[in-house]
Amino acid sequence: MSDVAQLLLPALRWDPARGYGGESERIDLALELGVGGFILFGGEQEAVRVLTKDLRRRSRIPLLIAADMERGAGQQFAGATGLPPLAAIASLGDVDAIRKAARLTAREARTLGVNWDYAPVCDLDIVPENPIIGTRSLGSDPRKVAALATEWISACQSEGVLACAKHFPGHGRTRTDSHAGLPVVTASKRELMETDLLPFKAAVAAGVASIMTAHISFPSLDPSGAPATLSRELLHWFLRQQFKFDGLIVTDAMIMEGILVGQSESEAAIRAFNAGCDLLLYPTDMKAVAEAMERALQDEMIEADRLAQSLRRRLKWAQWASPPNEYRKPAPTDIAWGARIADRVVHVVRGTPKPLASPLEIVVVDDDLGGPYPAPSREPFFEALAVGGVHARRVDGASNGATSAVVALFGDIRSWKGRPGYSTETREKVERICGAVPNSLVIQFSHPRLAQEIPGANTVVSAWGGESVMQQAAARWLSRASVAV
Repeated sequence: MSDVAQLLLPALRWDPARGYGGESERIDLALELGVGGFILFGGEQEAVRVLTKDLRRRSRIPLLIAADMERGAGQQFAGATGLPPLAAIASLGDVDAIRKAARLTAREARTLGVNWDYAPVCDLDIVPENPIIGTRSLGSDPRKVAALATEWISACQSEGVLACAKHFPGHGRTRTDSHAGLPVVTASKRELMETDLLPFKAAVAAGVASIMTAHISFPSLDPSGAPATLSRELLHWFLRQQFKFDGLIVTDAMIMEGILVGQSESEAAIRAFNAGCDLLLYPTDMKAVAEAMERALQDEMIEADRLAQSLRRRLKWAQWASPPNEYRKPAPTDIAWGARIADRVVHVVRGTPKPLASPLEIVVVDDDLGGPYPAPSREPFFEALAVGGVHARRVDGASNGATSAVVALFGDIRSWKGRPGYSTETREKVERICGAVPNSLVIQFSHPRLAQEIPGANTVVSAWGGESVMQQAAARWLSRASVAV
């Protein structure tokens, strides 16, 4: 087989019971084929170090090892520092905070052997109904997003870790989750050029190493209606020719319906490559995809010169990335800063918090259940309350005659969820509690604007997201601001 397998970036997932042990056969096959890298989902820090060291030792070529770390390395890897969502950090209006977040993420990633961060999100937050972007965006103003994204890119890459501007040419206007279907954006070419595309143009000017494509159709930019990942018009003409981008173009995950509608994974892979993608992320059957692309190469459905070009780009950036080492590893002060920035973004959205009776009665209302992957544990919230000396108990509903209660309302952006807001059942449950308890406080682990979906809640505090770091920050806020003990 030729070097075509180097275009593939299979996924490796951590299992709480087996660690990476369940991925042994996939790893063996991937290295035998000669893939160009991996994307990692989950894992404990030391296990990640062992894994990445072993992958590099066994690979015939330098590898690109990536992870989604929009919210810090702790978003994926237990023991690393988690950070607030990009929207939360951007809301502070503190450019230095963006730079520090990127540097901290890159430094921790590098010590783990991860050399490619799929961040920053350059999509604009301009459609509140968008089910997949929300708090992941740096904002709605294209110029401000462009400025913040370039700061993130420069800080990340100054640490020897590749950054990735995503999802070109913009996921901000969609009302469909591209995990579940093919979104269509009907905005005019002029409107897209003046808004959605500006952050990507700025990212290219800042020297971003890679750009991730969107599985979204933009008829005004490509009348064929093909998703951007499969559009030569968008990738070759706009990105390569007009924007002069010569870095890596990587697909969004190949498991998503936005790219698979009406075709097999192998067919989509060939079309994505011919459209201009250099690397194919998260193929489920890497052997079948590699063999199909090899046949396409032999049948001249794939150009040998184009393959060589993509291979050169991949090798260039794999060699550019800093090797895993402890040089400039995060200091204790860096990690402490991560906790402080989480504390800074927790804020009151509505009302004035009043002292709450002890012991606190906390009702968890979880709108993040279901889907293919489990939601984060909610225990960090209660553990952090205990550390802060707050006596709290988890209850299914407010007790009869209760004078105060806390509703921990989880409603994060999640793949395949299909909506950014709360279900009718969730809203009704929150409204019942707030109506029955005179002094109730809702801590919302989601975008602040979702407070409008629960008008019956007199006091709402936003913690932006439901991951451990924000649960802990919300608990600290609660222990400082509103608890009578």
